[in-house]
Amino acid sequence: MKEKMNFNEIIRKYNLAILLVVFILISAILSPNFLTLGNFLNLLQQASIPGIVAIGMTLVILLGGIDLSVGSVLAFSGMIASIIVEKMNGSGASILLGCLAGIAVGTAMGLLTGVLIARFNLPDFIASLAMMEIGRGAALLTTSGNPVFGLGDAFHILGGGFLFGRVAISGLFWIILTAIFAFMLKYSIFGRSLFAIGGNREAAMLSGIKTKRNYALTYMISGLLSGFAGVLTASWMSTGQPTAGNGYELDAIAASVIGGASLSGGIGSIGGTFGGVFLLQIITNIFNLVGLPSYYQRIAKGAIIIFALLLNQFVSKGKGGKE
Repeated sequence: MKEKMNFNEIIRKYNLAILLVVFILISAILSPNFLTLGNFLNLLQQASIPGIVAIGMTLVILLGGIDLSVGSVLAFSGMIASIIVEKMNGSGASILLGCLAGIAVGTAMGLLTGVLIARFNLPDFIASLAMMEIGRGAALLTTSGNPVFGLGDAFHILGGGFLFGRVAISGLFWIILTAIFAFMLKYSIFGRSLFAIGGNREAAMLSGIKTKRNYALTYMISGLLSGFAGVLTASWMSTGQPTAGNGYELDAIAASVIGGASLSGGIGSIGGTFGGVFLLQIITNIFNLVGLPSYYQRIAKGAIIIFALLLNQFVSKGKGGKE
């Protein structure tokens, strides 16, 4: 019995690490180019933007909520930033103004979603679904569905540039934000309140936690991160693309769940989400390296999500903490 408990404890603590090791080994066998520094740095860049979006999604999931608007917020924010940069001919002032405007738009959309949920008691699924439609429609409306070109090389550096010629700046942004929000969840009052609200909202309210304010603030942060990801996307592609971010909400949810988050709330971590994003990106990367079509990737991702959920259920009986 003791050996079984020890085995369960190992699985509980290291299930994501085990999955990562397994897929890294499989990938290394299938492609000799996988375990190269260049491919790893490419993985970091490819995963950075969905990874930033997934941070915000994890915060929302910890509350027991869901945010379906992140992909549309990303697209609209990127379009606003692109339009400003293009109209002002890619000057330094236009880049700063465009970035701030894009982030502000994302923040405002996230806050509005949070207010609709917290103040007017709309279901989070419905409120964020409505904002998803509004954001996507607004992104298409800005230029009648046409991309924005001519953003300049200076703007491209933010999302598509490299330090020392190798390390993607967008990847560094992702790592820094992951560290900041992981620290916040563990050591701040706000971070601990998310676990409390997600674990038992009524008990959190009775203990004096301002649940409505925290709901609005959490969705606002999700919108801010999606807005920043939208700016990085436009910068990376050197194009404002109104269809950018399609499906990002599903990838963000999947990464959080694979990383150990519970859709019921109260359980999850930013570090786990970081690993979940990397695992999904590894699947995409190895399929690209061996030349398999994208629809195989979708089947594989779906299977991994199901497996991760079943694994989480298997170990949940012994799970008593947040991490």
